[in-house]
Amino acid sequence: MIDPARRLPHRNPFLFLDRVTRLEPGVSAQAIALTTHLPASSPLLLVEAMAQLAGVVAIEREGEIGSLAAIERAEFLKPVSAGDCLTIAVRIVKRFGRLILCEGEITVGGETVATATLTLGVGAP
Repeated sequence: MIDPARRLPHRNPFLFLDRVTRLEPGVSAQAIALTTHLPASSPLLLVEAMAQLAGVVAIEREGEIGSLAAIERAEFLKPVSAGDCLTIAVRIVKRFGRLILCEGEITVGGETVATATLTLGVGAP
């Protein structure tokens, strides 16, 4: 398992990923997040959790940083409750130079609660 804090500049209380359980750099990843780290389980924070995992996948070289450039689409299918264990999955769809298009999904107990298509900007600071 991978500690997301080793790949992201985020720290508590704004680091929403507890651990990365699967990572194929530049391709896809899966992570676990507990809702105790997501204040009020806000839908916007669910998008941020997907964006953080997308950054873990997209940043391939040390020293690069990523930032959320656009939310193309986000759907919130079911509410998330305190105590839920979220499984977050992200895959890179396409690269356009320094821009990276990603698709993300969050499930709770195998049931999809949110999906999003995000664009990240990645590069040296």
